[in-house]
Amino acid sequence: MTRAKRWTVDIFIDEHDDERHTRAEARLHTPDRIGLVGTGEARRNPVDREIPEIGDELAVSRALSDLGHRLLEAAAGDIEQITRKGAHLPN
Repeated sequence: MTRAKRWTVDIFIDEHDDERHTRAEARLHTPDRIGLVGTGEARRNPVDREIPEIGDELAVSRALSDLGHRLLEAAAGDIEQITRKGAHLPN
């Protein structure tokens, strides 16, 4: 029988510098892995209109992308540890 697993990602967003700078953190929670975090940032040009949702979307997408890269690196490290050979996992 297949066992279902559940992984969750918490996303934290904060704005700085009069809402011109947005930072996001994506934190992965699994039963086996702790502390895997991706970060992303977005900066609004002072001449652009203030639309906070766009900064949130950019920062979060970058945080999730960073988290994905970190997860690939973790998988490569696990493969290397088991096989005792170098592993390269393309993006």
